[in-house]
Amino acid sequence: MIEVAVLGATGTVGQRFIQLLEKHPWFRVAEVAASERSVGRAYAEACHWLLATPMPEPIAQLTVKPLDAEFHAPVIMSALPSEVALTLEPELAKRGHLVSSNTSAHRLAEDVPLLLPEINAEHVQLVSAQRRKRGYSGALVTMSNCTTVPVAVALAPLRPFGIQQVQVVSLQAISGSGYPGVASFDIFDNILPYIQGEEEKVEREPLKILGALTEDQIVPLRATLSASCNRVPVLDGHTVVVSVKFERKPSLEAIREAWQAFQPHPLAQNLPSLPESVLIYNEGADRPQPRLDRDNGHGMATTIGRLRACNVLDVKFVALSHNTVRGAAGGAILNAELLIAQGFAQHLRLPSAQHGRA
Repeated sequence: MIEVAVLGATGTVGQRFIQLLEKHPWFRVAEVAASERSVGRAYAEACHWLLATPMPEPIAQLTVKPLDAEFHAPVIMSALPSEVALTLEPELAKRGHLVSSNTSAHRLAEDVPLLLPEINAEHVQLVSAQRRKRGYSGALVTMSNCTTVPVAVALAPLRPFGIQQVQVVSLQAISGSGYPGVASFDIFDNILPYIQGEEEKVEREPLKILGALTEDQIVPLRATLSASCNRVPVLDGHTVVVSVKFERKPSLEAIREAWQAFQPHPLAQNLPSLPESVLIYNEGADRPQPRLDRDNGHGMATTIGRLRACNVLDVKFVALSHNTVRGAAGGAILNAELLIAQGFAQHLRLPSAQHGRA
């Protein structure tokens, strides 16, 4: 088994990492780290566990390390605050760790892959340029913003039609704001039409994810994307309402066929965390819904529905992903699996990972 350190382990995304890694076929959590108030305490004592499944007993007994510790685990899963990740993640990659980050600090850096492996697994090759430029013996890859996931996954099969303009309205779960999150007095019977920094991320990240790999950078998709992001009283699952204009307007049937025929990138197809279906089109007139569809594919699938003509652009639809699983911890685990599968851990003399889904 390959040992993993989880940074920011006591937070909501850190807990998801712990939960999802409990029975992982390749990885074993060996170290946990968090902010100063948790350091030196047993994880069970330091962590206010929020998930429905029990805290894994082996992890409960681990002593929480400081974030500036010397970690022995070769793979780092980062759920750090962005201001901490800005300096710490590059330092860890320089020391030789494979860092799979869920934070926003480095997503748009020219030589850092922003990965959704089912779509753009080939972008992981940017690590080679990163190592040349930065002198890393390890690597740094990033997971996208959680709201970016349903947008990018839904658009990826539609690129052959020539995506020109995209409008996105998000309905984002309160778990996306961490714990304790939005005050109950603010969110009950209410919608908050502003999430700081979110719209800028959703407008830029899909263009990088859907872009083309060159030798040392990503050429973003040439399209215009406008986003309006809202917090709604839903526990888990980010929903997006998307309208798209194309160079060559496809029929609704052609779009459905593109979604139904979509296959994950060949480099990602045998990764353990990849679900059997990464994209599900639901014909129901009132789907997708967070309570009914967020756990599709063990929380790693994107569900799409309500495809119809748009009177302003060409077509519109609704898409949904689980924000703390596919949009956060599960996505970062999938990215780490891709790094291992593509041989970027050879210098660490890791035990060979046997491919195949769990």
